[in-house]
Amino acid sequence: MALQIIDRRLAGKNKSVGNRERFVRRYKEQIADAVRRAVSQRGIRDMEQAESITIPRKDISEPVFHHGQGGIRDTVHPGNAEHVRGDRIERPQGGAGGRGSQASDSGEGEDDFTFTLTKEEFMQLFFEDLALPHLLRTHIGENPQWKSRRAGYSQDGIPNNLAVLRTMRGALGRRIALGKSAHRELLALQAELDALLAQDDGTSEAVAELQRRIDALAARIGKIPYLDPIDLRFRARTLVPVPSSQAVMFCVMDVSGSMDETRKELAKRFFILLYLFLTRHYETIDIVFIRHHTQAAEVSEEQFFHSTESGGTVVSSALVLLDQIIRARYPQGDWNIYVAQASDGDNFTNDSGVCRNLLVDKILPLVRYFAYVQVAEEEQNLWDEYSQLAPLYSHFAMRKVSAPGDIYPVFRDLFKKEGVAA
Repeated sequence: MALQIIDRRLAGKNKSVGNRERFVRRYKEQIADAVRRAVSQRGIRDMEQAESITIPRKDISEPVFHHGQGGIRDTVHPGNAEHVRGDRIERPQGGAGGRGSQASDSGEGEDDFTFTLTKEEFMQLFFEDLALPHLLRTHIGENPQWKSRRAGYSQDGIPNNLAVLRTMRGALGRRIALGKSAHRELLALQAELDALLAQDDGTSEAVAELQRRIDALAARIGKIPYLDPIDLRFRARTLVPVPSSQAVMFCVMDVSGSMDETRKELAKRFFILLYLFLTRHYETIDIVFIRHHTQAAEVSEEQFFHSTESGGTVVSSALVLLDQIIRARYPQGDWNIYVAQASDGDNFTNDSGVCRNLLVDKILPLVRYFAYVQVAEEEQNLWDEYSQLAPLYSHFAMRKVSAPGDIYPVFRDLFKKEGVAA
């Protein structure tokens, strides 16, 4: 009898989630391009929201089979009252219809396809193919991370961890061990019985006695259980310490008087992207926020993004504080250290050379990666000093951002995965 299972559960609100995931996978490249275009239009507070994106219809067109030109085809059109067999029908002028078109006198006239990405889908596509450069695993520290690994088999466990093949192998071995001698004796008795039956009509006392012994032995063999609790084997796992890839990111932002609201907005957008990327991709990572004008200070996340103080510019004050924090709290052997600095490049004249020397002598030997972003197009003295370092250190990078639309391409270029094109 065939078994039928009828699912009477009510369809949930996410019943089309499978189709949605397939659509995102299939048109991933087009959706990712639309996501990148949407970034430049977002404000700081809207950076982590869902997004409705538009994909050109031509990008999601499906391949179809159709009849070629020429040939003879017989077709039936229901409701036809104008034509009879043999009439020649002229082709409509202007090409085939049937698709919606926009009110435009130039370019392609097909409707675009609008698709709404959830918050999680948007952020996943947004930060795809990005990673912290040169991230290495450090040694096992005082608070090691643990990883579950296979550790043979045990006789106790939960049903999900039951090793069926190992259990059945043990059960088979137990049945063979318990029943081997009995089977050997049973075969001997059966052979003896067959010999007596060949000489006797089966009514003798000896035949009856052998039959009773055979029945008793068969009953004893039959009582051997097919599966016994002693046969059960469960896959065992144990926790072992593994090297951790703990990392710290220093966010250094210039808030001096030369950083007007437009430039501060660009710097904040860059650091918000960095903050979202780090917190979503890495479970254990420290983020240290440093703001500076003539003096530098370590601040909270709230102060870093929303404080309004300003003043003169001494960039070296931030680098000195950065070096002090690294040596006090983040030993190089235990931490992957990263620095992201944003400034307009304007600095006290004699201080830019000090900044270059601080990077060469103290900071660059300790960090995995140092990214400098200038939120102004014009090159000033800090850019000139930093430019001398770029050819000498592969883990030092510098870029310019002059408009909101430049932020994501620069961010993606700075933090792309190794071996992946920007």
